[in-house]
Amino acid sequence: MVRSPAFLLLALLLAATGDSLTVRPDCQESCGGVDIPYPFGIGTDCFHPGFEITCLNNTMPVLPASTGVTQVLELLVMPRPEARVMLPVAWMCYNSAGNATGSMEGGVNFNTDNVYRISNTHNELVVLGCNTFAYTMSWCTAHCDDALIAEYTFYSGCTTYCNDSRSARDGACAGIGCCHIDIPPGIGDNLMKFETWSRKDFSPCDYAFIVEKGSYTFRAADLHMNNQTSMPLRLDWAIRDSNINSTASLSCAQLSQANSSSACVSDHSECVDSTNGPGYVCNCTKGYEGNPYLPHGCTNIDECARPREEFPCKGVCRDTEGSYSCICRSGYRSNGDPRENPCNPNFTLAAKLAIGISLGISLLVVALLLVLIVVQKKKLDKLFEKNGGRILQNVKGLTIFSKEGLKKITKNNSELLGNGSFGKVYKGILPDNTMVAVKASIKVNEATKKEFAEELKIHSHMIHKNILKLIGCCLEVDVPMLVYEFAANGSLEDILHGNKKQKLSLDLRLDIAIGSAEGLRYMHLYTIQAIRHGDIKPDNILLDDNLTPKISDFGLSMLLKEEYFAKKVVGCMGYIDPVFMKTGLLTQKSDVYSFGAVLLELITGKKNVYDKNHSLIIDFCKLYEQEETGREMFDKEIAATDEDIFILEEIGKLAVECLKEDIEDRPDMTEVGERLVMLRRERKVQKIPNRSPSLFEYINMDDSANNTNISGTSKATCSVHSTSTSKDFDASP
Repeated sequence: MVRSPAFLLLALLLAATGDSLTVRPDCQESCGGVDIPYPFGIGTDCFHPGFEITCLNNTMPVLPASTGVTQVLELLVMPRPEARVMLPVAWMCYNSAGNATGSMEGGVNFNTDNVYRISNTHNELVVLGCNTFAYTMSWCTAHCDDALIAEYTFYSGCTTYCNDSRSARDGACAGIGCCHIDIPPGIGDNLMKFETWSRKDFSPCDYAFIVEKGSYTFRAADLHMNNQTSMPLRLDWAIRDSNINSTASLSCAQLSQANSSSACVSDHSECVDSTNGPGYVCNCTKGYEGNPYLPHGCTNIDECARPREEFPCKGVCRDTEGSYSCICRSGYRSNGDPRENPCNPNFTLAAKLAIGISLGISLLVVALLLVLIVVQKKKLDKLFEKNGGRILQNVKGLTIFSKEGLKKITKNNSELLGNGSFGKVYKGILPDNTMVAVKASIKVNEATKKEFAEELKIHSHMIHKNILKLIGCCLEVDVPMLVYEFAANGSLEDILHGNKKQKLSLDLRLDIAIGSAEGLRYMHLYTIQAIRHGDIKPDNILLDDNLTPKISDFGLSMLLKEEYFAKKVVGCMGYIDPVFMKTGLLTQKSDVYSFGAVLLELITGKKNVYDKNHSLIIDFCKLYEQEETGREMFDKEIAATDEDIFILEEIGKLAVECLKEDIEDRPDMTEVGERLVMLRRERKVQKIPNRSPSLFEYINMDDSANNTNISGTSKATCSVHSTSTSKDFDASP
């Protein structure tokens, strides 16, 4: 068999591409959105003889080989050689007298090049009308030039009947208004004929058309169909003898016997006889896909990448040239072909026993874990209830943290800040990157949980710049954990005496004193119910980034009723009110006493107990009694000028008054705060007198302090006690 040079060049060009081809090189691939695969083509040398497609206005592909303009919807090569086209509906209309007023017989011939056949398996004849018989005629054999006496090989038709306009029903095509019938194979042309009787005014026209099965559903309204309507039709095509009258069948067997050139030019392609008329088509052999009409058009199918329904494999799939293998992986086997039967583990009895025991142990471990989880959950719920969770969970502005959530916040207590009154204090970071301090509260029981919850509720609502904000709590622990805002500079104790000690100016110390007084004043005058702190000391005055003081550690604080007698006195000796020590009576003036002790530390820079066993309160009060001044004990760092000394004198005098033995002689926190604020104001405007050491005498404040003696004309009597760490006081008879 001789191949032309042009054909060999085409083969070389196609071989250079890796994917399967559907169109010849340099040929138009589509028209109006419709793919044009070879043997179809547009233009010279782009199509197999008889398969030319014309692209009208570059928007609509048509079959030029047919009579009339036949629009192409789709062209397929594999797996089934088909062309989908649009065919006009044939019609005939009548007047009231029953005479025809117009018609279109829908004549079309697809066989000018002997390529196409109307598919008998995918199309059907449909007739619409009332009292109508319509049929299609194909393959004219005699008198073809005279339609009245022409004879045809094939006749197919059906009859419709209508009694009235309501007879026809949507979706029903069984003879009333609509009928349908299969068509014979091998026909390549079509001509419709109509015969009618007893015309009905409600159905003036009859219609007939060959249509793709499944694409048309009858509607009663179609008895008045538009005369320009077209329907989709499927055509079978094949490589045939171009002479329509030739008796040669051009089968695959004849091609093989004659050693003739076949249109099946691709490797892995094969010839298959046409199922609708003479001729043959080409297919890619099993395991390949693509276009068998082009050199190297059939390419290997990767069956493993396709859906398992198409190429089944219940084991491990491996693609091979033209096929695929399916095997079980190591340690598995199939009872038959793995393509159809699943692969199961190939276990020995020992392996099965080992797996069974392992699964049993695993299930036991899981069961134990579930039991532990349930027990732990019940324990956490019990602690939550014991610590007042049912009450606190509804408090607005108070966040309830879970035990696990608190561990995440503190990174499992990885950064210790210090020790509070009831335990260690840890640094934490909330999800929004807010830094917090987490510390233990008092231990709660069934008898005290309501009171504890009420106090926590009050504390969460204390919003003041000089009170450490309570953000939330964790109740799923034995001792509730409280979450507070973070004070970056630690406590006043650290700044004055500890490892964070730094120089504090007199103005800054005065600001700290005023801020602390304001915080205590807010607690004492809280609008819902007054609160007393009970443990005021430098350790419990925290300082933020700007050294703004914040009253903290409310472990001993309590709501103030008319009076409160404590059976157990707990706190730091040197700051506890001696009256409270002796009687167990805790009042707001107890906080005033403790604040007076803090003021002494601010102006002297000395600890409450200094030089091993010296009491700051005792020494300062003795000095003040003897000399009516505490100048000798002032911190030299802040006593630089006469103005400084004057301010320190006034603060010392105020501290001595706060430390008086008779609680009625002590000022309240409102007065303490106002006097400190006045000192700061007068210092800023430099109205410091040069005579009397009493600023308040100078500005005539004698009558504004609730008859409290603040002029310094009488000696102060401080209330002091020996230093110790704790003392229990039993007030019971």
